[in-house]
Amino acid sequence: MTATDRSIELINVAAQAAADKLAHDIIAYDVSDVLSITDAFLLASAPSDRQVKSIVDEIEERLLKDLGAKPVRREGDRDARWILLDYVDIVVHVQHSEERVFYALERLWKDCPEIELPEEAKLTRGKAEEHAKLREAQADDDLDGDLF
Repeated sequence: MTATDRSIELINVAAQAAADKLAHDIIAYDVSDVLSITDAFLLASAPSDRQVKSIVDEIEERLLKDLGAKPVRREGDRDARWILLDYVDIVVHVQHSEERVFYALERLWKDCPEIELPEEAKLTRGKAEEHAKLREAQADDDLDGDLF
């Protein structure tokens, strides 16, 4: 069994919305062969709680506007470290970058086929690592400035 056309359509709109809000490392998996509760997972991350919430809001708004889809469940809003949107056909996970590294959902689903995403979404791959290196360099610069 593979993800339905509707699921693929939802994934692509959600991935584009996430990319438009500068999400990092957007990836989607067809989990229909291993799970009976949903067809696909979309994973995305951001370096701040505020951006996680912004990405989720944009995904929700775009799926409603473009496809008339409303989530049946939204979890994780209070902390905004890992927000889950359940659309039954797909489940969207938007995580803070630290949670993304810690929970490593990609490891769980790496044997499932990846779903082809819009070009803008594919270009987000590796952005979290770039962002982490930039923050580390800035922290080192701040530390060096404090010593003198």
